[in-house]
Amino acid sequence: MNPTQAPELLTEALARFAAQDGDDAEPLSGAAVRELAREHDMNPRDVELAALEQEIMPERYLRNQGTVGCAGQKALLQAKVAVVGAGGLGGWIVEALARMGVGHLQIIDGDCFVENNLNRQLGSSEATLDRPKAAVLAERVRAINSAVDVTAQELWITEGNAVDVLRGADVIVDALDSLPARFVVQRAARELNVPLVHGAIAGYTGQVLTILPGDADLETVYGPGPYPEQGVEAEQGNPSATPMMIASWQVQQVVKLITGAHRGLLRNRLMLLDAQAGDVTVIELEQETDESE
Repeated sequence: MNPTQAPELLTEALARFAAQDGDDAEPLSGAAVRELAREHDMNPRDVELAALEQEIMPERYLRNQGTVGCAGQKALLQAKVAVVGAGGLGGWIVEALARMGVGHLQIIDGDCFVENNLNRQLGSSEATLDRPKAAVLAERVRAINSAVDVTAQELWITEGNAVDVLRGADVIVDALDSLPARFVVQRAARELNVPLVHGAIAGYTGQVLTILPGDADLETVYGPGPYPEQGVEAEQGNPSATPMMIASWQVQQVVKLITGAHRGLLRNRLMLLDAQAGDVTVIELEQETDESE
């Protein structure tokens, strides 16, 4: 539903929140959002969007006010983000995007949780072992934010299905640990003309790169191939904090893309974070030119 077409009674109810002033003013709580949604036969996201149209920030997003503001929050609620990979990086990415209020999250992973995931993967617990990662994270999203429409797809991304699976996403996030699969996702993003936010981790280090159509891409980072199934992550492992560190940077890049705050985007710049050495390096990437032009 277009928030500008909200039922008149809902508009009037929200206007009462907007008219409040002083210390006794009540924020638009989650309970109020859900009650208005029931009264007007709407989903919570549409109620929140209608509120934001009137410059009313729902209480759950108040700490977003000083950064993205009402306009940015509205853009987030209207966006769809596909997260490919629901493991070390993907779990923290999905968690943060749900809390930021991205309106539609698509979680794609064909794997199930196993015991060696417990040291770093958000969705893993002793109770979720052997359960599909995508489904577990989708349940967590629903528990965190009822305004988020979440889709769990328990499948592996392949050359044959990538474009169809990812079609409709505003941003695609690479949270994979397979090098060949990363390139499959990149080719799909390129065909769909959609931004891709790449992240990779190994040991105490990780990297982040945001790729818009025409930008320097993963070939610039990894070379022409062929590529092994996994990179140095398989040798160096991952302590708990490394995926959190890289996932947080990926999430900030996604938020910048959706809200239009493009200053500081890691376009054509590979950021390397080394928690062991305590330093950050940014490598400027050169875009390949077509010599036939």
